[in-house]
Amino acid sequence: MDSILVRGNGALSGEIPIAGAKNACLTLMPATLLSEEPLTLTNAPRLSDIKTMSTLLRSLGAEVVSLQDGGVLAMSSHDLTSTWADYDIVRKMRASNLVLGPLLARMGHAEVSLPGGCAIGARPMDLHIHGLEALGAEIELKDGYLLAKAPKGLKGAEIALRFASVGATENIVMAAALARGTTVLTNAAREPEIVDLVKCLRQMGAQIQGEGTERIEIQGVDRLHGATHEVVADRIELGTYMLAPAIAGGEVECIGGRLDLLGAFVEKLDEAGVAVEQTNRGVKVSRKNGRVKAVDVTTAVFPGFPTDLQAQMMALMCTAEGVSELHETIFENRFMHAPELVRMGADIEVHGGTATVTGVKKLKGAPVMATDLRASVSLILAAMAAEGETRVARVYHLDRGYEQLEKKLMGVGAEIERISGE
Repeated sequence: MDSILVRGNGALSGEIPIAGAKNACLTLMPATLLSEEPLTLTNAPRLSDIKTMSTLLRSLGAEVVSLQDGGVLAMSSHDLTSTWADYDIVRKMRASNLVLGPLLARMGHAEVSLPGGCAIGARPMDLHIHGLEALGAEIELKDGYLLAKAPKGLKGAEIALRFASVGATENIVMAAALARGTTVLTNAAREPEIVDLVKCLRQMGAQIQGEGTERIEIQGVDRLHGATHEVVADRIELGTYMLAPAIAGGEVECIGGRLDLLGAFVEKLDEAGVAVEQTNRGVKVSRKNGRVKAVDVTTAVFPGFPTDLQAQMMALMCTAEGVSELHETIFENRFMHAPELVRMGADIEVHGGTATVTGVKKLKGAPVMATDLRASVSLILAAMAAEGETRVARVYHLDRGYEQLEKKLMGVGAEIERISGE
């Protein structure tokens, strides 16, 4: 099993290119199931999760061809042969459940395994089921599979989500795009990935308005056609690399980054003493003066502070001046990186959904173990500012969400290498 070796090596300098968004691409790929015509995605990230979704779509009879070294995905669902999303594929990635809405809308039935993914807490499907049932679906759970059918077809409805779930919003919007009549979805998720999905669906002929707000209105159409769509920049990768010079020092420009994708995150960096500037090429980041200041963070749905940047922010707070509190409101079990940071000399106490971090002047290298995708990268960020050498074990999570991480960090001066098969 691979590990990553990091040696604290001082300030960073240079440029890091930001890839297309993993979470957006994983949502856009199932949209090909809605049409018999080709859907092509450009600026696709080169990640293992994208390969898993490709495998799932192919198992349904879709064609998925990776071009330009994986940066372009050419897909076609003109001849689907199955509506069975098998557990052996779905268990590897929670986003696999996003085939449910499109299959139900176009084929009238779907059999989708309950999803898997990394161990950061339960992500129940009840909101997805509630929304699709409101559109006329009949869904039962049997042997770990959601068996869904729409014997009378899908019909527009008014749906109010109890929680602004990104996945449920995506599944409902895709299903409603082919439903008869008008669907009004309230308390919808507002994330940039939702906006990007709607932009793509609109290019395919869907009639949707209100994306990026709490109220989305979908006027169903009889069919969707093909399209070519550029995947939006990955805001979580962007935020992660913005934290690198904040933690290790120096100045880095994140090429292709957009501050409007990050909401409250940018405000917290400013409050902590990190200079952030939108340039004509991306986002430039550096410390304002010396040691950063402790700030309190509460995760929230967009435009609030992203849960997917909480672990990385904790790494920054480990060496901040003062005491910070990080409140995790989205997922349980998402402080599993804290004990590993403590092994590096951090002062962290966790009580339920709150982590209290008392900043120390310096972290020290140590052997640590990654528990999930974002925890992995938080340990690498912390190691870049630590004295000595840190070995991060079980980094297979990283390849699910970060494209060429070692290469990008080496490009700005980090001393980092992957150790294979140990």
